[in-house]
Amino acid sequence: MSTPIRASSILPGHREDIELHTADGLTLVGELARPLDREPAGTLVCLHPLPTHGGMMDSHVFRKAAWRLPALADLAVLRFNTRGTSSVRGTSEGAFDGAVGERFDVAAAIEYAEFAELPNIWLVGWSFGTDLTLKYGCDPAVAGAILLSPPLRFSAPEDLAVWAESGKPLTALVPEFDDYLRPEEARRRFAAVPQAEVVGVSGAKHLWVGDAETVLNEIVSRVNPAVPVPLPTTWDGPMETGDVSAYADRTVAAFADTPVPGPQQRQAG
Repeated sequence: MSTPIRASSILPGHREDIELHTADGLTLVGELARPLDREPAGTLVCLHPLPTHGGMMDSHVFRKAAWRLPALADLAVLRFNTRGTSSVRGTSEGAFDGAVGERFDVAAAIEYAEFAELPNIWLVGWSFGTDLTLKYGCDPAVAGAILLSPPLRFSAPEDLAVWAESGKPLTALVPEFDDYLRPEEARRRFAAVPQAEVVGVSGAKHLWVGDAETVLNEIVSRVNPAVPVPLPTTWDGPMETGDVSAYADRTVAAFADTPVPGPQQRQAG
């Protein structure tokens, strides 16, 4: 009998906790999810939203990607906490560095994917993660990138120029009602990258609440176009249920002006 796929649904896959080691000596915590019984057709390396405002490896779109896409789309999903960031998985060493030291975090994630011989590596950045993607992600090992709600806050014109010269595919998914950069302005800014595709998403907002499925469909159609979209909304096989309660406050507050404490600080307080 088919069971609806919900926000807390965990479809079959092989999931393991991993550690990334940066060139400046930090250990970052993460997870790698793969298809259960076959090799992945592609790999998503996820770069999360601003950690000072609730962003982390478990931000809801990335959590759903890791729980669903190994089974639905034959994709491996690598997600991790950048320096100083906390989630249920743990806290990465170091401290938030305003998109400077994070260059080593991006490099460590790409390096891990390479050493694990993961195929067809795509970066998927979300908000702050899009700036890290644009600044540091145009690596020879990377096939392309997908940007979710790019604010173009920390990245500069010269970063776009690097992507333009590379010719690598670059897709920006821009919410109609984004808080920072909306589709019309995004098309103007990304015109500097001839191959960039700007997709305006009607009715969506910066946090993609209620629109995660749209995002996952857009990602899959680019990284593994052999998989038909829209993806199924029901599942016929075994399914687990994950606990999403730990993050109810952080999904909503991720871009409020007041930083949200991580789980460890909350317990200590």
